[in-house]
Amino acid sequence: MPGLLRGIARTAVISGTATAVSNRVSRRQAGRWAQQGDGPSAAAPAQQAYSTPAPAAAEPPASVSMEAKIGQLKELAELKEQGVLSEAEFEAQKSRILEA
Repeated sequence: MPGLLRGIARTAVISGTATAVSNRVSRRQAGRWAQQGDGPSAAAPAQQAYSTPAPAAAEPPASVSMEAKIGQLKELAELKEQGVLSEAEFEAQKSRILEA
């Protein structure tokens, strides 16, 4: 059971990091095209529509109760103590939970 939880937690952290990086790269590229003004003319709006994921799918609901946040933080602390999460991963996930 701890091995399964470790795998799930690691997958969640990697997936969240990959999504954040991908979104940042997409926004940066769109900004560069807008500044240059000579980017892809007709393909840019269509590409942006497909490359921008829905924010509701990536973020937890805004009405997360304090008890749920505390439970998530306790789980994160346990994963960090077990060595599943590094300090940086722990801090990133903690800030994500507290911001929700």
